[in-house]
Amino acid sequence: MPIITVEKPLKDKLGDEGVDSLIRLLNQSQQNQKQDLMVYLEEKYEHRLGKEIGNVNERITEEIGKVNERLTEEIGKVNERLTEEIGKVNERLTEEIGKVNERLTEEIGKVNERITKEIADVKVEISNVRSDASKNHANLIKWMFIFWMGQVIALVGILFAFFK
Repeated sequence: MPIITVEKPLKDKLGDEGVDSLIRLLNQSQQNQKQDLMVYLEEKYEHRLGKEIGNVNERITEEIGKVNERLTEEIGKVNERLTEEIGKVNERLTEEIGKVNERLTEEIGKVNERITKEIADVKVEISNVRSDASKNHANLIKWMFIFWMGQVIALVGILFAFFK
């Protein structure tokens, strides 16, 4: 707080009590001015601070909106890329499954052909076995007949020798 000095002619006219009263009045007026100035500055600062906070809030809201838009765009792009990649994978899988099905069909056809051939070969072998069996059967019957005839002739010879 500045020191106020009163000059001698004024001091002589007002006297010591008047000078002291004048100084108190000036000090009080200065104190009131300081308080008023502080209140005014506080209000002005609060008003400016409120504006700045409002501006910052608006900028934050704008930036959040921009970020949301960019995120939405990027998510859309990622979804599109994922859809494309999934489509490509599905196409490749379909192609591979088709190739596997074709190979399986070919292999099944080859196996069926081999089975048919083997069945035909088995039928031929069975036919050969039956033919051989029938030949052996006829041969067996012939030899049985020859054996029976030998037995009959031997028995007739024994009977002739016995009755004679």
